[in-house]
Amino acid sequence: MKASLNFIAAAAAGVLVLLGAMIFTVDQRQHAIVFQLGEVREVISEPGLYFKWPMIQNVRYFDKRILTLDSAEPERFITSEKKNVLVDSFVKWRIVDPKLYYVSVAGEEARARTRLAQTVNAGLREEFGKRTVHDVVSGERDKIMEQMREKADQDARKIGVQIVDVRVKRVDLPSEVSESVYRRMEAERKRVANELRSEGSAEAEKVRADADRQREVIVAEAYRDAQKVKGEGDAKAAAIYAQAFGQNPEFYAFYRSLEAYRNSFKNKGDVIVVEPNSDFFKYMKSLGRGEKAAK
Repeated sequence: MKASLNFIAAAAAGVLVLLGAMIFTVDQRQHAIVFQLGEVREVISEPGLYFKWPMIQNVRYFDKRILTLDSAEPERFITSEKKNVLVDSFVKWRIVDPKLYYVSVAGEEARARTRLAQTVNAGLREEFGKRTVHDVVSGERDKIMEQMREKADQDARKIGVQIVDVRVKRVDLPSEVSESVYRRMEAERKRVANELRSEGSAEAEKVRADADRQREVIVAEAYRDAQKVKGEGDAKAAAIYAQAFGQNPEFYAFYRSLEAYRNSFKNKGDVIVVEPNSDFFKYMKSLGRGEKAAK
């Protein structure tokens, strides 16, 4: 009885081992190739549970997802202007024909990456060689990427791979060229700044000269008007004096004498020496006789 139980357990274990060797699964992220004695027997791309003959058949899996090929260092290309540019790019790709992929690169992803990198590099070199720096930086960048994707995809199909996208992340000038461009830009900016400064100085001189001219004109016109007003005032004063003198010459002579007396004795210490019969005392004498007569 015990021997029978051991036999049944051993048989069950053998069946389980056999079933484990026969059953394999494929999920939605994988392709599977079933080999029989080293030859491709079947390609499975749909997820599910599958069977194979143990010892005779074996299964190899390949990634169905979109993979990324990113360059480790920017590549140097030459434009149509014979100028060097550094290009940083990446490629999105996936396996669409597992059998052809296996036959072409023995199913080794490293070999596939090398082949794709060479294809993309050659295509980019050709496209950049047709265009100027401006075109590859901004003008036709999208067009370059689309054309590059189409060309790379045509070649990649030969190894069972589809190129989903080719992207140029960055286009830079080499450091020595960037430094030279920067120096030229700096010199140009300085030249423009100096030109603007000189133009500003010239305009400032013109403004100052115009202001000085206007000031001289204003001063001259003001002086002219002042002299005109002064002349008119002197003329009116002379006319008034002449009219007054003509109406009463005796009074005018008297008034002039009083002005002369007042100017002569402006300060207490002023002294004047004249003859007693001088005309200077003429009206004083007449004034004294008039006061005596009144008494």
